Amino acid sequence: MSGGLDDADADALSALANAPPPSTTGNRKTHSQQLRTNTGTNFKRHNKHQHRKHSLDESRISAVVDGFQNLSDDDDDRDFFPYATSSSRSFADVNFDSHRQSYRFNNSNSNNSSSSSSSDEQHPFPEFSGSGGGSGIFKAPSRSAVHPGRPTALELRPHPLRETQVGRFIRTIACTETQLWAGQESGVRFWNFSDAFEPGLGIGGRARRGDEDAAPFYESSNTPPTTCLMIDCGSKLVWSGHKDGKVRSWRMDQQPTDETTFKEGLSWQAHHRGPVLSLVTSSYGDIWTGSENGVIKVWPWEAVEKSLTLSPAERHMAALLVERASVDLKSQVTVNGVCNISSSDVKYLLSDNVKAKVWAAGSLSFSMWDARTRELLKVYNVDGQIENRVDMSSSQDQPLEEEVSVKAASKPKKEKQQGGSFLQRSRNAIIGAADAVRRVATKGTGAFAAEDAKKTEALLLAYDGMIWTGCSNGVLVQWDANGNRLHDFHHHHCAVLCFCTYGPRIWIGYVSGMVQVIDLEGNLIAGWIAHNGPVIKLVVGNGSIFSLATHGGIRGWYISSPGPLDNILRPELAKREHMYTTLETVKLMVGTWNVGQGKPCQEALVSWVGSQASDVDIVVVGLQEVEMGAGFLAMSAAKETIGVEGSTNGQWWQDAIGKAMGEGSAFERVGSRQLAGLLIAIWVRKSLRTHVGDLDVAAVACGLGRTFGNKGGVGLRLRVYDRIMCFVNCHLAAHLEAVNRRNADFDHIYRNITFGRSINNASGMAQYLFLCCSLAFTYLFWVLYSSFGLPWVLLILSAGVSSTAQMLRPATSVAINPDEGKPDLAEADMVIFCGDFNYRLFGITYDEARDFVSQRSFDWLREKDQLRAEMKAGKVFQGMREAIIRFPPTYKFERGKPGLGGYDSGEKKRIPAWCDRILYRDNRSSPTSECSLACPVVASIWQYEACMDVIESDHKPVRCKFKVQISHVDRSVRRQQFGKIFMSNEKISSIREELRCVPEIALSTDKIVLQNQETRSLTITNRSNKDDAIFQILCEGQTAVKDNEEAEYRHRGSFGFPRWLEVAPAVGIIKPGNSAEISVHHDETHSIDDLTEAAPQSWRSEDTRDKVVILSVVIRGSRSTETRSHQCQVRHRFSPKTTTTNPEPSKAHGSKKHQGGTHHRSFAKHSDRGDEHHRSRHD
Repeated sequence: MSGGLDDADADALSALANAPPPSTTGNRKTHSQQLRTNTGTNFKRHNKHQHRKHSLDESRISAVVDGFQNLSDDDDDRDFFPYATSSSRSFADVNFDSHRQSYRFNNSNSNNSSSSSSSDEQHPFPEFSGSGGGSGIFKAPSRSAVHPGRPTALELRPHPLRETQVGRFIRTIACTETQLWAGQESGVRFWNFSDAFEPGLGIGGRARRGDEDAAPFYESSNTPPTTCLMIDCGSKLVWSGHKDGKVRSWRMDQQPTDETTFKEGLSWQAHHRGPVLSLVTSSYGDIWTGSENGVIKVWPWEAVEKSLTLSPAERHMAALLVERASVDLKSQVTVNGVCNISSSDVKYLLSDNVKAKVWAAGSLSFSMWDARTRELLKVYNVDGQIENRVDMSSSQDQPLEEEVSVKAASKPKKEKQQGGSFLQRSRNAIIGAADAVRRVATKGTGAFAAEDAKKTEALLLAYDGMIWTGCSNGVLVQWDANGNRLHDFHHHHCAVLCFCTYGPRIWIGYVSGMVQVIDLEGNLIAGWIAHNGPVIKLVVGNGSIFSLATHGGIRGWYISSPGPLDNILRPELAKREHMYTTLETVKLMVGTWNVGQGKPCQEALVSWVGSQASDVDIVVVGLQEVEMGAGFLAMSAAKETIGVEGSTNGQWWQDAIGKAMGEGSAFERVGSRQLAGLLIAIWVRKSLRTHVGDLDVAAVACGLGRTFGNKGGVGLRLRVYDRIMCFVNCHLAAHLEAVNRRNADFDHIYRNITFGRSINNASGMAQYLFLCCSLAFTYLFWVLYSSFGLPWVLLILSAGVSSTAQMLRPATSVAINPDEGKPDLAEADMVIFCGDFNYRLFGITYDEARDFVSQRSFDWLREKDQLRAEMKAGKVFQGMREAIIRFPPTYKFERGKPGLGGYDSGEKKRIPAWCDRILYRDNRSSPTSECSLACPVVASIWQYEACMDVIESDHKPVRCKFKVQISHVDRSVRRQQFGKIFMSNEKISSIREELRCVPEIALSTDKIVLQNQETRSLTITNRSNKDDAIFQILCEGQTAVKDNEEAEYRHRGSFGFPRWLEVAPAVGIIKPGNSAEISVHHDETHSIDDLTEAAPQSWRSEDTRDKVVILSVVIRGSRSTETRSHQCQVRHRFSPKTTTTNPEPSKAHGSKKHQGGTHHRSFAKHSDRGDEHHRSRHD
């Protein structure tokens, strides 16, 4: 109901509010509907109330019915605007008949013709709208065909539904010159960039569910879950680390068919006791892997290279060759049981190609290694403080069960027998259990929380040679190449999960879904919400930055974004909205019932939901008071603190309702959430299940101390045709006078409900803690009850549980939108609240209310409705809508009494009230808004009624049917249109051509000759007067030659340098008109490791020959998408006099500062990006 209409009718309605009920004699018109009941045979009189003959008594029922046969066509409820203006078509499937009796809105005179009645049923119910929904957190979220607040992205893989990805979640990505590779839980897959704009395979195609709209891709045969990927362009291989501890290789140039999967190449068992957590190639082509407990292993390139030459039939021998050549670095730095590196998991490895070092990062510490000699250089913590200590975390973090068993085993048998009395032992066990819970609870608070905030979550080598780390508190830390902490930056309050860099820019991915761009000095350039989930990986390829979200969606952002290209793409793509917009209609039924701890017969459930489910697609049921009692509430609160929910009664209700609806044949149960006596569950028709998923659940307690679930809310959130719908079942504060408490309860639920995965996936540790909590709470409850009584028990337990809940409750989910702290419900496209809201009728007596009900004068009763008054004032359910109520009040009834004669006639004589309600909010900002991508969800109500014949509770169940129109994007079609615009638009082509520009440079020489231990300089000059020149030096080939022999060049992994050659810096940036001097040094000092079986047999003989290396200097602009390469030959002339062999590793000369100018900044390249000299033009 609009505000203007309310003002116009205010005087008239207020005048009628206190008027006596209209006469039921004659042919007077009134605001009512046809009354159908059978109370005449079942109504029982109570002698206590015979002094007043209520209008509901059987002697007057027939007269009342006769008095309301002629319904008025001009009552004020017809002036309420039927908000769903776009729903003019017939809702033919809605069945307004019931197998059992119920009161429903026919919207027609019973004397009208059938054609007239049919015509009336084509219209949705008129609705009443609350105030205050146009601003703040109650405003419907803004939508558009193309997101105005972020650059336009290529959706290589649209967001798949979580349920479709079980066992196939993508965990990491990496880019080659022409492909994007992804590591998933069942193997790997890749996309060819040439197919990036192609349509998806659709439902029923080669792609499985969840990949219907993704660009065409190819999958490998099944493997254990992939944990990390590494690109080796030198060998044209992709290396993957896996959960089973193996490293596997995959050829880049394979051409699989659509029907077959491709297979792995060389593989070996890298770690026997844990997964491969990290993988990197050093400056010298060696493969480094990190695993659990601080284990780091090096796999020399010589062994890998030899294994790659073996045939597939010799695969076992090839794996054995690599495994025997491994170098366990943790073992090397452990002396007499003392290890100077951390035993935490090695989650990140980074190759510093500038200083020829490798960084290994755990959560709270780093270790730095010489890439050539594999010598440990430094160990330091996240604060930059040097640590040389014995790491005891492995012994301190042993499972609690082991700790208890060890202590028990250490006691003498005699001592065990002297355990005291049973009560004493019980007391000790409970105290021990409570202490275990306390220790786990406090692990996330105080000092532990401070340490958790410092955890390293991402590691990056920037182009200026600086190392960047991202922390779980959102802090970005800049380090120099020697491990000195330089600067901290804080641009976002959420945890950093990933980095990538290209030219002078650094991209940062956050857990909130945000991507930010900063420069090399740490200044923020731009930021936008890239995904609606955490961004877990960023990589560079094909001129784009590709982001992977935790749900598996992959988007590509042009390297110049945000910029002029986005300003062209956005409006052009919006113009083609009609080409990729799809409209769908979904029918919902929402039911609510306060069951009063009872269990109904199956016939009642069929009457309530079963008989009405045949024409709907989604059914949501909210129950209140499924189970109550102080003991149950206390135990439920304890279970909530450790992540366990549900009860036997709750499961019974779900099974019973599912049986009434035909679960299994027509419907599938998708999920549920229970909080003490509150339960919400959802069923989806199987034909729609493909388009429904991503179910999340939530619960908010509003009971004593905001801890107990006797009052509160439980919610479900899911995606339907890529639109977010939320359903919340509430039980608010009781009693007539508690209006403000009810308003506060709603506000608390709305602001604090936070959706997440189901908490019932508890681990064994959670179950163990639950047992401890159960013992502790049972004992505590018994002691307090026997000592203080029930009120004090609840008060004390609420304080304890609330404290524990605060310690164990996860941090409030961060906002993933520009409005900081915006609740989850505010971001939903449709929100439906149902439940026992407990709002009563005010300013009216019990007798007057029953008279109004008997005469069907619901218009007067509605004016006495507390909820309607509070919504008008904008104090509760702001901006939400409800169909005009045309059924009798649903509270309070005497159990077992059918019909309207069952209203409470006991001593309290509670005034009938509409406690049980269903309200909603969609995307509309005005009643006339039509369904489109700008307003994607438009709903209307086609049925709103109470089942008055159900007598198993003091409340009557209520149901409401919605017809929801949903506008969504055909992702496959939009990707095609994106490609057409990107490839054909002249302005975009002009911008892309500018980005292809590569600065012109000059090398001081193309040939360098070195003697033993000699150093020469190579000067690179940037001849451009406006663009920075970014260079990277690679080793494209090496050979050992003699006179009159033809050279045969071979390269190392990722174009790494031979061990005898040091090039520093190998990467750098040169300002316009400036030069950079590169130190090229020969070092023939060998370590014992170089003389292992891993080296080829001809290694020593080659040392007596001259060695030749082809260096490739790859040049690109600061934002260019293409490269140009220049070659320089380095020849070492053998001199036997100076060749030495050291028994111990020596520090590499790469750690020395090169003799270069100060007008350039050296920097290294991320290990994933050895392929980015693509589209090179050789001079």
